[in-house]
Amino acid sequence: MLKEIVKYPLDIKGTHESFVEIKSPYDGEIVASVGQADEKAIDTALSEAKRTFENVMSKMPAYKRSEILAETSRLIKERCEEIARIIALEGGKPLKDARIEVNRAANTFAIASREAMSLDGEQIPMDVFAGNEKRLGIIIREPIGVVGAVTPFNFPLNLVAHKVAPALAAGNTVVLKPSSQTPVASFKLKEILRDAGLPDGAFWVVPCRGAKGNALVRDPRLACLTFTGSPEVGWRLRGEVHPGTRVILELGGNAGIVVHDDADLDAAAQAACRGGYAHAGQVCISVQRVYVQEKVYDKFLKLFTDKVKALKLGNPLDEQTDVGPLIDDESVKKTLDWVDQAVKSGAKLVAGGKKVSDRLVEPVILAETKPDMLVVCQEVFGPVVSIMKYDTIDNAIKAMNDGRFGLQAGVFTQDINVAFKAARSIDVGGVMVNDAPMFRADHMPYGGRKESGLGLEGVKFALQEMTQPKFICLNLKD
Repeated sequence: MLKEIVKYPLDIKGTHESFVEIKSPYDGEIVASVGQADEKAIDTALSEAKRTFENVMSKMPAYKRSEILAETSRLIKERCEEIARIIALEGGKPLKDARIEVNRAANTFAIASREAMSLDGEQIPMDVFAGNEKRLGIIIREPIGVVGAVTPFNFPLNLVAHKVAPALAAGNTVVLKPSSQTPVASFKLKEILRDAGLPDGAFWVVPCRGAKGNALVRDPRLACLTFTGSPEVGWRLRGEVHPGTRVILELGGNAGIVVHDDADLDAAAQAACRGGYAHAGQVCISVQRVYVQEKVYDKFLKLFTDKVKALKLGNPLDEQTDVGPLIDDESVKKTLDWVDQAVKSGAKLVAGGKKVSDRLVEPVILAETKPDMLVVCQEVFGPVVSIMKYDTIDNAIKAMNDGRFGLQAGVFTQDINVAFKAARSIDVGGVMVNDAPMFRADHMPYGGRKESGLGLEGVKFALQEMTQPKFICLNLKD
């Protein structure tokens, strides 16, 4: 653990702040002490963010924004080991996965650096009607203003980066409310952005708990609210924002995989294993449902079970750990309760399900589950994967589409026709062919359908969401 408890103050003038201890979900040790924002602090942050947007960021040339973002990327890589350790300590993510997250965040800022230089508009021909021959129409894209960002615990650096990097690339300012469980990585990012040359007032971190965050969400100074978290909270916030505030929601899911009878079963089992239990299943695109063609079901289940049983459960700081702790006691209770309900309703517990320590739960494999079981139709957000049979690809697609979520999906097959049929018919934002739905590259479009979200992330696409078009028509003389 850290040798001393480091304090992270808000650094907001005129604020009398209280501090909250951040504890490791693995062993309860204190990781840091973090200042908490009250409504006055949030008000000050918003005022300063708006002033900085109007006077500084909206006037900053693209090359300068690009330079700051590129330097941010470099500094994140330089401090990779330090930040990865913080992510493992405060969030319980295995250290080897935390390093991947840090490098991805650096990549996100590098992509944003390039996108800042290529943000452009469009020319619209006006002479398509008689009398408009002398008119020229152009569309320019302008920064939207103050972006409010609310982020979850499970990717405390890269999901923050996916909101902050495109916002700054566009010339906006940001007020960030990080997860109250994992705020330290956001303070580290603030330090790095300052060192990279970001002007004072362009990025504010305002951790808070409970209803205090409403002061940010409902404020009319917000031009855009970008939220990643639970569907219940996200859709509620959509109704609470001030009229005119743009909303981007990246919410939950119960991602599924279809394993067809011609698939590479070992590759599918490996992808389902990795996708189902990384960060103890606490990822919105974690593999939760696997539909296997009945001819290869038994073989796949054996391969999958062997791989899952080989996973190492334990201390996230151990280089060998594959599966760390759940984030809190409530998550442990929900996971075990839902598994217990499924078993009592006829599901077969193939492996796992025991609580090893307060927050460590053995990876769970369930078979013979039914569509209405909570472990199938809702988001577990824990280390639970259900394996089910199907007969025809049409029935597999129907099962995949049966539910409230539509974030990402995976399909394993060697038949291009089956792959395209499934990819075009499964009602989700992204389909990965011969890969797990947990695959995400930081430049690709990312967003859900149905109750899984609204709008797109992925740097280029978030940049579009965080800018606004302006049409200019010139009536030219001869």
